Amino acid sequence: MAVCCPIRLCELLTVFQSILVCVCICRFYCILSIWLILQIEPQGQPVRTGGFSGHRPRTRLGTLGLDQQYLAGSFSLLFMFFAQVLHCEINKVISSELSFWSMGQLCLMLIFSVKHGDVRCRTPRGEHHKNVMGTRCKIHCKREIRCPKQNMPANGGYKCSGGSYFNSRCEFFCAPGFTLKGQRITTCQYTKMWSSGAPTCVDIEPPKIKCPTIKDKWAEPRKLTARVSWDTPEGMDTADGILTDVELKGRPPKSEFPEGLHKMSYTVFDRAGNKGTCRFTVRVRVRRCSPLFPPDNGYMKCDSDKDNYGASCEFKCTGGFDLTGSVARVCQYGLTWSGSDTICTPMNINVGVRSAAALLDQFYEKRRLLIISAPTAANHNYPAQCGLDLRHVTVIEIVGTYPAQIGRIRHRLLTPGLALQLLLRIPQRSFQMVLMDKEGMDKQRYPFPVTAAELFTTIDTFPQRKEEMVLQQEAGQSCSS
Repeated sequence: MAVCCPIRLCELLTVFQSILVCVCICRFYCILSIWLILQIEPQGQPVRTGGFSGHRPRTRLGTLGLDQQYLAGSFSLLFMFFAQVLHCEINKVISSELSFWSMGQLCLMLIFSVKHGDVRCRTPRGEHHKNVMGTRCKIHCKREIRCPKQNMPANGGYKCSGGSYFNSRCEFFCAPGFTLKGQRITTCQYTKMWSSGAPTCVDIEPPKIKCPTIKDKWAEPRKLTARVSWDTPEGMDTADGILTDVELKGRPPKSEFPEGLHKMSYTVFDRAGNKGTCRFTVRVRVRRCSPLFPPDNGYMKCDSDKDNYGASCEFKCTGGFDLTGSVARVCQYGLTWSGSDTICTPMNINVGVRSAAALLDQFYEKRRLLIISAPTAANHNYPAQCGLDLRHVTVIEIVGTYPAQIGRIRHRLLTPGLALQLLLRIPQRSFQMVLMDKEGMDKQRYPFPVTAAELFTTIDTFPQRKEEMVLQQEAGQSCSS
């Protein structure tokens, strides 16, 4: 049968100042649930009661209790006390003594755990067990050693084993993308200083950027460039995330790129100044036909780049030559030229025509004419042939007077009647030189022989001649005469 707690037992426990719950004791066991608050007063007055003597140690919060502990024995009462002092006052050395005794056959077992301190107990006769009657325990608070509080590193943190107290180990770490600079672990020393300074978290990892991959671009017909577009890449940094402020070296996207290989690069910087770079190329190709060349004794004029896809070339022959084949050719998509090969063949002058008009028509838009009429061969003055050919001039000579005049074009003789018809417009008994252009117009008449230089200077002033000079210069045609 259970026996209720005697009142004098509760009176006995008031030695601890604040009893929240009393006890109920049976014959062979007891159930305890005791909570109390201890206040250590190192300089207070000694307390003398029936169950405690000495100074009361001061703590911020102390608990003493047994919560639903079941103990059995062959005696009337058994108490098990557990005391925990959470914190001693800073920089105070406190020594207090507690003595416990029992009432009747009451046995006491005292266990103290003191943070930043210790508990030493002794029995009356030196018994090994500390739960005998008359056991005395001393509580001693050690002098506290504390280092300055660690500063939290930017972009990182730390964990300590014992706060800022002596022998506490603090381990530092950094956020992703940052590297620890300095000692990773530091310890609070007896000198109240940390074993190493606080490290820092630095960003030394460069950002990453991926350049676009661009296939070769082909130029459009009649063009030597291609429009190339791509999306501007973004940088990625472990510490800073997405970086959109990138620098491009080269032409920007949606630009016209000329034929060839173009080396490009993108550069990005993070907030720490680390640089990331990637490179890529843009290649523009132009479809081209096999090159064409001007025909012998002729000219070629091409647009665009002469042999690229869509380019066209026109051909002309020099004066005194007829063009056979294609007048114009175009470079096609299949890299072949349209039409047929162009050839310039010598002019076939028909001296057997019956009229002067039929003879002159053969030279229309092809050659200039220089008609020289002289009563006698002694008056004949023949200009240099190289300069005449360069200027597309054909010389018709008529020597003598009717009815004995002789007409010729180089070594080919004209019929007497044809020569007479030509002379109808030219005086027979005096020297005369008539210069006609390619349209058959009478441009200049000389009643006396002139030098080749004077004659060539006059011809070079003709409008068509200026264009011919440009073509001849491009073709490399010249005459030192």
